Amino acid sequence: MERHGIRPDTDLGQHFLLDENLVDVALRMAEVGPTDVVLEVGAGLGTLTAALGRTARVVHALEVDPRMRAPLAEATEGLDGVHVHWGDCMKVDLEALDPPPTAVVSNLPYHVATPILIETICRLPAVTRWALMTQREVADRWLSPSGSRLYGAPSVIVQLACEGTGRRSVGREVFSPRPRVDSALVGLRRIAPPPAAATRSLVRAAFTARRKTLANALGQTGVDRALVHDALEALGLDRAARPEQVPPADYPRLAEAIGWQG
Repeated sequence: MERHGIRPDTDLGQHFLLDENLVDVALRMAEVGPTDVVLEVGAGLGTLTAALGRTARVVHALEVDPRMRAPLAEATEGLDGVHVHWGDCMKVDLEALDPPPTAVVSNLPYHVATPILIETICRLPAVTRWALMTQREVADRWLSPSGSRLYGAPSVIVQLACEGTGRRSVGREVFSPRPRVDSALVGLRRIAPPPAAATRSLVRAAFTARRKTLANALGQTGVDRALVHDALEALGLDRAARPEQVPPADYPRLAEAIGWQG
C-alpha cells in the first residue's frame, strides 16, 4: 500500500488481508486444485489472487477499484492463468466467464457479501465449493438453523443449495484497516441446484414480515390464507407457523402447494 500510495476505501468495503496463513486455510477449505477455475470477488492488492494463481488452473479475479491495477499486476506477474476483470460483481456478466468457475474463494466486501454469495449460487451452476471471508454474524446467518434468531431468507436460500464444510473465527488484527466487526472464514459445498425463482420469491415475501404468521405474511401479497393453512398442515407444520419456524426444505414444497408464481 505504501509503495503504490494506496489508502483503503472503506466505502468499497476494503479491508486487506494481512495473514497469509489464512490464505492457505481458505485454499484448503475450498479444496482448490490444479484443475479448478476459481472466481475471486474483490481482488484488492492481490495477496489471495497470487496464491490462487499458483494453485488453480484459471483465476477470474474481479476488482472494482482501478487503483489496484499496479499492485495486482505486480502480485500476479508471471501467473498466466490469472485473468483480472474490472467492474462491480453485481453488474458483471458472471455467466460469460470462460472457462466457467468451479469454486469461489474471496475476502468479500462485507456490505454485499450475502448478495454475492446468492448470485454465485444461482448464476454459476458449475461452482461446487466456496471459501468466503465475511462478517462473523453474516457467516452465522447463512447456516443458522430454523427457529433461531439469525435464521432468515439468506439462510433458506443458501441451505437449499449448500452445506457448511468449515468455519473459522478471524480476529480484526489480520486486516488493514481493522474492521469494526468480527469476521469468519466459512466453507460451503453445493449439495443441490439453486432453488427455483418461485421459491426464492416466496422466501423473500415470507421474511419481509417475519413477525407475522406465514399465512398472514403471504396473505399481504394476495394469497388465500386458508390455502396457506392447508399447505402448512399437509407439510406437518403448525398453521400458525412463522417464517423462521419453517425449515428450508419445506419452502419449495410450500411454493408448489399454493401455486406461488412470485
